[in-house]
Amino acid sequence: MRLFATVLPPEEVLAALDAEVAAVRGLPGADRLRWTERAGWHLTLAFYGEVAGDSVPDLTARLERAAHRTAPFRLALRGGGQFGRGRALWTGVSGDLAALRLLAGRAESAGRRAGVAEPEGHRRHRPHLTVARARSATSVGPCLAALDGFEGPDWTVTDLALVRSDLPRSGVPGERPRYRTVARPPFGGAG
Repeated sequence: MRLFATVLPPEEVLAALDAEVAAVRGLPGADRLRWTERAGWHLTLAFYGEVAGDSVPDLTARLERAAHRTAPFRLALRGGGQFGRGRALWTGVSGDLAALRLLAGRAESAGRRAGVAEPEGHRRHRPHLTVARARSATSVGPCLAALDGFEGPDWTVTDLALVRSDLPRSGVPGERPRYRTVARPPFGGAG
C-alpha cells in the first residue's frame, strides 16, 4: 500500500482555504489547472511510497512513539507559491515551523527504522499544502497573486496521521487519488 505521514488541518482551517480556492479558481488561466479535492488536503511530513502490509504495524508503532515525544504546536496556512513553473500551486504554512520540521524529521526517521525507504531520498522539508497541479509548466501568476494575501486561521496541531493513498485505476479522466487514514496517534507533549 502507498503510505505517507501527514498533518491534517481541522475543518475550520479547510473551510477558510476552500473559500479562498473557490475565488482563485475563477481567475484567468485557472482552468488549465487540476484542482485538488478538499478531502485530500494535508501537510506531508514523510512519503514512504509502497509499503508491504507486514511493515505497517512497525511503522505505526514508530510513528506513535514519535507523536508521544512531540508537544502540541501552532500553525496556520498563509500565502502561496508554486513548484516546477506552475506544475504545482500551493499555500504555505506559518507558525512554529521548527516544531513542524522536527516532526517531519521524526516521521522520516520512523520510516527508515521500520525499513521503509523513501523513494525520493531525503529532501529538506518545505511545508506546504498543494491546491492544484498541471501536467506541464503553466502560467499561474494571477493565482499566485491571489493566494499571496491568504491568511487562514491558526490552529493547534495535536496529532499526526499515517495515510494510505489509493491511486486511480479506472482510467477515467479526472479521477483523483483516494485517501484513508490508517492511524492518527496523538501527541504526548513530552517535547
